[in-house]
Amino acid sequence: MLLNADNLSQSVSSLHAHKLRTVLTVIGLTMGVATLITVMTIVQGANVYVEKKIANLGTDVFQIARTPFAATDFNVVMKALKNKHIEMEDMRAVQANCSACKEVGATGSTTGKVRYGDNELADVNIHGHTPNMVDIDTRTVLTGRYFTDAENDRSAQVCLIGDSLIQTFFPGVDPLGKVIRIASEEYVVIGTFEKIGSVLGQDQDNFVMVPLNQFFRIRPRFSLTLNILTKSGQPNFEKAQEETTVVLRARRHVRPGQDNNFFIGTKESYISLWQSISGAFFAVFMMVSSISAVVGGIVIMNVMLVSVTERTKEIGVRRALGATKGDIAKQFLTESVMQCLIGGFVGVSAGFAIALALRTFTAFPAAVQTWVAILGLILSSVIGLFFGIYPAMRASNLDPVVALRAD
Repeated sequence: MLLNADNLSQSVSSLHAHKLRTVLTVIGLTMGVATLITVMTIVQGANVYVEKKIANLGTDVFQIARTPFAATDFNVVMKALKNKHIEMEDMRAVQANCSACKEVGATGSTTGKVRYGDNELADVNIHGHTPNMVDIDTRTVLTGRYFTDAENDRSAQVCLIGDSLIQTFFPGVDPLGKVIRIASEEYVVIGTFEKIGSVLGQDQDNFVMVPLNQFFRIRPRFSLTLNILTKSGQPNFEKAQEETTVVLRARRHVRPGQDNNFFIGTKESYISLWQSISGAFFAVFMMVSSISAVVGGIVIMNVMLVSVTERTKEIGVRRALGATKGDIAKQFLTESVMQCLIGGFVGVSAGFAIALALRTFTAFPAAVQTWVAILGLILSSVIGLFFGIYPAMRASNLDPVVALRAD
């Protein structure tokens, strides 16, 4: 019976004697494992990132609009564009009739040019907010203040700006009190927001915020988005949605049995949609990387079969010296698993390096987790065992006398 230490030593010696063949053998598996690790780290990181950035409503906030906040069916969007606009009267009706609602705000959004001095930014997101959005919106005022009810009532030309506008127009300068031009009118900067950063490559700080009544002068006809902060607790959150639905269905003349002609968006609905999308991509990439890993395993089995043929005489000598069938099988299995572990380790390292590079040098998120590395090594070990069994059995079943006669 060959000792495990001796078996390991002989396997290492055999692989070392055929360096080029060993390297070429593990490349296929390395690529498969590296792809698997990269995909898993990116998807896991993106899920966490989306929870923090895209679905940044708070746990007690939901939104209502006439079109879906996120949809995968184009026909649903086209049908929703025929729905009635949500107006200020709808917001006031919800405020008056929703007992579980703490605050009901309204927002509008468009894009346009913003200018300061000789600098101009195109495609800036221009948001109109009711003053109480300061208590609902998750963005934090960094300097200055939010606009007041009085400023909103008289359509004051004041604004707050995001970090991208600060860096473009006011690098190293206090922007408060400066006058910028939005569309064709001048606005005084009364506040700035904390930097948010990019979400999947999209700049979230390229915006300016004005009072909603003033926003109506920039874009006279549009549908509002209602932002509703509920009283604390899940029961109030669900009750507020029910009460709001009843109010809006009545105002919009939706008959019993008909679908709502408006849409409700919550943090969970955004995350659920993202996870369904990312899950589909994850499944496809997993399948591709698994195919690469299986191809690597087939390559290893093929090389091991060639190795058995080349080492027929060696096998005969070892059998003549007392090695059992189990010893021969164990050695070839060990060689197969060692090659797979080497490929798996290199693949895991490459996958983590790619994920870290993406996280460091791009805006695309990637989360490196220990369990993913362990999974990669387990996968490579399983492949080594599975595809090494047939060559190992073939080597162990060689007739010693026939093997000794081999050239």
